[in-house]
Amino acid sequence: MILYKTNDNWFGDVAHLTSSYTMERIIKSVLFLGLYAAAIMTIIVLFELQEQLQMDTAVFSLLGVILSLFLGFRTSTAYDRWWEARKQWGALVNNTRNMAIYVDSMWPASDTGIRRFMAKHIANFCLSLSEHLRDGTKLDKLIYLAPEEEAYYTTKDHIPNFIALRIFQRMAAAHREGTINEGDYINIKAQHQSLLDILGACERIKKTPIPFSYAVYLKVFVSAYCLLLPFGLVEPFGWAAVPITMLISFALLGIELMGEEIEDPFGLDCNDLPTGDMAHTIKRNVFELLEDRTPAEEHSKELYEKVF
Repeated sequence: MILYKTNDNWFGDVAHLTSSYTMERIIKSVLFLGLYAAAIMTIIVLFELQEQLQMDTAVFSLLGVILSLFLGFRTSTAYDRWWEARKQWGALVNNTRNMAIYVDSMWPASDTGIRRFMAKHIANFCLSLSEHLRDGTKLDKLIYLAPEEEAYYTTKDHIPNFIALRIFQRMAAAHREGTINEGDYINIKAQHQSLLDILGACERIKKTPIPFSYAVYLKVFVSAYCLLLPFGLVEPFGWAAVPITMLISFALLGIELMGEEIEDPFGLDCNDLPTGDMAHTIKRNVFELLEDRTPAEEHSKELYEKVF
């Protein structure tokens, strides 16, 4: 995710455009459409086809209104998905802190084992969730795994589920043994349930993209509009139709491709959420709360694969 300070440097913010993979796709498409428009203009002027190929600009005005409605809906739905994902991860930060505070307060001060267990498993739940929402959990991203744990998780497809299971098993055992009372158990159980609620909400966002027919229809509509633009602009603007076509295409393609990028907010695109960094923040928080220390592993900021 590209981080910047709002209203700090206008031209500095604009310079970030060149570091976005999506912007590179947009620029390449716009350059192609510029060459296409120049070729159309050359043919029309060379063979004097202005009257035969001229289209009424009113048609583009009417189509532009319809297209703006579709693109507005596309942008709002994509941003809703991005913002919903951010809210879920914000809730995860809060709820894991609450769970760590509950554990530290409910269990006897002398019980360092439960604190170490919970710190490790809460951190690993978040780390595994970040990876699970991408290409699947990689065990080398988890911390302090014993050999038997690594062998156990290797056989599982949904590692966050089984980490959550181990956390709950430890809580339920403490309740049965009388280490924590009924009220404490109910309170911490709600915090544990929130982990699975957040997991399910993130999976819903990940696995339910915008309907395919809608996405394809919008791409066809935008493409057709951009390809027909030179025919509508040649008469009133002449050779200026080429840069005007490129400018309008830049706006339309940009809205569509930016929406396409942020509708899956868990990846490594420039504008995706830094879920890996947030997971490591949670890791540091729970270890500070439960063991009064930070984990030994060093973590550098995620490198987003599509930033050039």
